[in-house]
Order: sequence, then structure tokens, then C-alpha cells
Amino acid sequence: MTERFETFVLSINRIYRAVQRIKTREMTELGLKGTHVMCLYQLLRHKDGLTAAELSGLCLEDKAAVSRAVSRLEALGLVQLQAGGDKRRYRAKIHLTDAGIAAADKMTAAIRRVVQKGGDGLTEEQRAVFYQALDMISKNLERLCAAEGTV
Repeated sequence: MTERFETFVLSINRIYRAVQRIKTREMTELGLKGTHVMCLYQLLRHKDGLTAAELSGLCLEDKAAVSRAVSRLEALGLVQLQAGGDKRRYRAKIHLTDAGIAAADKMTAAIRRVVQKGGDGLTEEQRAVFYQALDMISKNLERLCAAEGTV
């Protein structure tokens, strides 16, 4: 049991660190930081735009980090905010600009390449089982934390 724990924790940590290094390397080419990856990714998926709160929830990042990321992306001309009737910035829908779509498309191509290389040697069946198991473990651990009040 403890060997399984060690394998799980060390493997997750190695994967996380590798993903962080890859995000940093790939985003540096675009003049961005790794923290912008999920924001661009989610905005590309949601063509109608997202509020900062929605983006925060989808990216699993705190609101302050998302706010900083959006401000940087806006300054670079990659996103624009569409203010609602109350003119509150945090309620404004965030949309990708044409330049943002181009950057997100380039980033998505890099993501596809990295995911493919990360899964080298796996059959499609093994890949499907792996992601299903990973999702189940993630949800089980989240429920455990919520039940114990640690989330």
C-alpha cells in the first residue's frame, strides 16, 4: 500500500513539474507565462466569452491569479472585456481577440504535440482507461477533502 502511495505521489509530482516546464517553454515563445495557458484554452473553448469568476472556476485558479492573467492578456491585445450594463469589470465577459485566437491556436497545436508525446507507447484503450481512472481518483480525493473540511 505504501509503495502505491509513493508511486502515485511521486508520479503526479513529476508530471506536474514537467507540465509546468513545458508550459513555461511553450508560452515564452508567445511572450506569455505558463499561467496564461488555461485562460487562453478555456476562452478558446467558450466562444461566447467568460467572466473572470467563470474563468477562475474552469481553470481551478484563484480569482486574483485570473485577474492578473486577464490584465496581462488584455495589455497584450489577446483578450478584450465586454462590459455589461453595470460596468463592473469582474462581471464583464472576456473574449479572445483575433490575435488571441491565433495565439490560442498555436498553443493548442503545442498541447496536442505534448499530449501525444506524453502518451507514446499507450494504445487508445490504455489511454482511455488511464484518463478514466485519473478522473475517478481526482474526484474521490476531492470528495474526501470536502468531507473532512480540508477543501
